[in-house]
Amino acid sequence: MTKPSEFEHGQNAGHSTEAVLFGVVEHGEQRTAAEALHELQLLAATADYVVAGCMVQHRRHPDPHTYLGAGKLAELAEVVKLARSGAVICDDSLTPNQAKKIEAAVGVPVLDRSELILQIFSMHARTPQARLQVELAALQYEMPRLRRKWTHLERQRGGIGVRGGAGEKQIDVDRHMLRERISTVAREIKRIEQHKVREVASRPDLFTVALVGYTNAGKSSLMNRLCDAGVLAENKLFSTLDTRTRPWRLPGGRTILLTDTVGFIKKLPHELVASFHATLEEALAADLLLVLVDGSSPEAAGQLATVDEVLESLGAADLARVTVLNKLDLVEDRSALAEIWHKEPAAVAISVHSGEGLDTLHAAIQQELAEVENRCALMVPHTAGGLLAHIRAKATVISEFYTQEGCLLEVQASPALLGRLLSEGARYAELEDLPEGIKGIEITDDEPPARKS
Repeated sequence: MTKPSEFEHGQNAGHSTEAVLFGVVEHGEQRTAAEALHELQLLAATADYVVAGCMVQHRRHPDPHTYLGAGKLAELAEVVKLARSGAVICDDSLTPNQAKKIEAAVGVPVLDRSELILQIFSMHARTPQARLQVELAALQYEMPRLRRKWTHLERQRGGIGVRGGAGEKQIDVDRHMLRERISTVAREIKRIEQHKVREVASRPDLFTVALVGYTNAGKSSLMNRLCDAGVLAENKLFSTLDTRTRPWRLPGGRTILLTDTVGFIKKLPHELVASFHATLEEALAADLLLVLVDGSSPEAAGQLATVDEVLESLGAADLARVTVLNKLDLVEDRSALAEIWHKEPAAVAISVHSGEGLDTLHAAIQQELAEVENRCALMVPHTAGGLLAHIRAKATVISEFYTQEGCLLEVQASPALLGRLLSEGARYAELEDLPEGIKGIEITDDEPPARKS
């Protein structure tokens, strides 16, 4: 007899795309099956499956041979038969042997979490780079599972005039073809990566902010709000796979770059992490990370922990960051955010929908800029006056005064931008109190003097 907490029926039994979801949870887990598999339900719906029900088994760890215990596996088979579902979906990655035995028991196709996410990525890949990255991940996932798909391993490939045996097994032919395709796709991705590296290197004097975070936290919506970017923003998991960079004009007129990235999720297939590594690296080469979390989700703290794990795996755990709690308009009790604020005291709470908190976010960005950039005085001669528009767009201008020699500015700018300005005619000046010290400022070609406290 199925316990109420272990299986819950969906509302749409009998559909051809119907699937029963199942997984293993630890002993003592108090959530219902539907709650424990909530994220898997969202993934299944994104992949156009109708969820017939959710089943979980409480045990220390999955069975190494069948994932579920024998009794629970028989129960799953009975549920599939009664619900007339066309598939079952596991909340973990399955070994080829586990998938084979589950499929034999339930009599319908078996998908694991990795394969489901790969399907979603394939549905949402729009650019050539994204399509290639998804294909590479799918091929790498498929390689160790070829043997399960070939139940007719006695099938062999021979030909007229072939001597010395029955020929080559079809599985070996398929494995060879997969390896060849993997090599071809990997080479093409490498070529695109090299182009991306050159593209990023062509804009070294612009401060870059990268949006990272859990999938469906609102990264694309925030980018649209800040940059009027026109990026696709849907209430779906992984609606955006491609990295997009847009100019972000801050209050005061300065322009920086904002980059949107693919979302993270727990138990992300390692094949996808590997194939999308270059895409993520391009964004993580930014000067600052905006780590976005859905503040309205009861799993917000866990989602932030997942983002931290992925960033650490990419070697980006120590990058400067601002944690942003989005969807504040959906948070009824804001004390629920206390756990995250305890871990991230400087976290900024916003609502992209209502605009609440965006002023605080702008202030946080300005503070981060002040901490990593140089503050100095520059003299821009009248002969190099064309630099002024460039400075106002790409640096923070604190003050500016005109003299007989040129324009004297106190600016905050990146080392890369300062180097470019100096090469094009600007010169460092003594950084004294302005405007009182303006007439006594000494123009120099040396490094900028330290600011007086």
